[in-house]
Amino acid sequence: MARRLRDLGVSAGDRVAVYLVNRVEMIDLYLAVLKLGAILVPVNILYRERELIHILNDAEPKAFISAEAEGVFHVDALLESAASLDSSRPPLPHDLGGDSPACLVYTSGTTGASKGAILTHNNFAANAMNITAAWNLCSNDRLLLALPLFHVHGLGNGLHAWLSAGMRLRLLERFDAKTALDEFLDFAPTLFFGVPTMYVRMLDWDASAAARIGSAARLFVCGSAPLSPQILAAFREKFGAIILERYGMTETLMNTSNPYYGERRPGSVGLPMPGVSVRLANDTGELLVKGANVCAGYWRRPEASAEAFSDGWFRTGDIASIAPDGYITLEGRKSDLIISGGFNIYPREIEEFLEEQEEVAEAAVAARADVARGEVPVAYLVMRPGASCDPFLFRERCSAALASFKVPRDFVVVEKLPRNALGKVQKHLLSTIGTISPL
Repeated sequence: MARRLRDLGVSAGDRVAVYLVNRVEMIDLYLAVLKLGAILVPVNILYRERELIHILNDAEPKAFISAEAEGVFHVDALLESAASLDSSRPPLPHDLGGDSPACLVYTSGTTGASKGAILTHNNFAANAMNITAAWNLCSNDRLLLALPLFHVHGLGNGLHAWLSAGMRLRLLERFDAKTALDEFLDFAPTLFFGVPTMYVRMLDWDASAAARIGSAARLFVCGSAPLSPQILAAFREKFGAIILERYGMTETLMNTSNPYYGERRPGSVGLPMPGVSVRLANDTGELLVKGANVCAGYWRRPEASAEAFSDGWFRTGDIASIAPDGYITLEGRKSDLIISGGFNIYPREIEEFLEEQEEVAEAAVAARADVARGEVPVAYLVMRPGASCDPFLFRERCSAALASFKVPRDFVVVEKLPRNALGKVQKHLLSTIGTISPL
């Protein structure tokens, strides 16, 4: 495959955009691009014309590989033409090193145009060594991977866990709760990397099947979005396993993790990974990180790159607290911060309280402009089957548990929360959906 790409004009430093669902050829392409010293640009398969045009204009790839679009390199034709070529490794560029870019991974772009994080060979190598050591990965493991390879969770963690530990991998095109159950029972994985929405769906599975899956697996890992303590407890009861929460970003890969051996603290993202330094910004409580895991900046965005770093520390944008024993808890996104009448409100605190209510399946809290207070919190609720939203009751409960300025001004019922491909709630879309329950 590397030789075929080279014949098509791809050389060191060129970008190769790949727009594919999970399939083995995605792995072939990734390794082939790295062998040439080129740069992979994995593109979210859910993106459509507007988003694609932005990434293609920004990255300017030499090749765009897809299984559906016309006028580009079709993956099947590429495979067929590569099959007859010499399989010996092409010579590496003489100037290729650990700090050379390996991938441009575009941020999810929940606000503004997405930016390409420059992830180097050293970034991926350091991350692979970290998760292999921290999570005790070995060649006897069996990883069921349903995370998309266009995202660093699937690519940087899932794929590299397999490569670094030499384990067995079963790659799914996507996670479908109806078919995933059969995959679990058939493959009997010892490892599963998921996001909160996957674990929520798994709680609907039959108890006996859940127990069988839990007895075969030694580690369930969750990331990409916060996992509520309620889901953690319910999963432990049904599957007999304590999900390990960790914390990473597109720009940094893995920053922290609850320990494999030791306390997996509900609501916490654990301790810094080996070689990763963390501290809190004095003025805001924003979590800052430094280490070999941190990207080299943003592609062709010198101003954004400079803004992302403070004296060599990467600004995560996440507000956090650090316990005396070092465990880190994320309080919310800096951009999610609601300032109401001069008071700071962190939505996650309210969201966790609302998700403790038996009627509520999921909750998200976002700001709404207010003439008197600047901003006020509004709660968006996904109700459990058969449950209804009584706004008077919810306001009463919130008032009894939270400071008055944290009590949501309105409670909006929605069928589902708008999320991106990795399960993060897109709060900028909340105001466009749902029905307000009148007080």
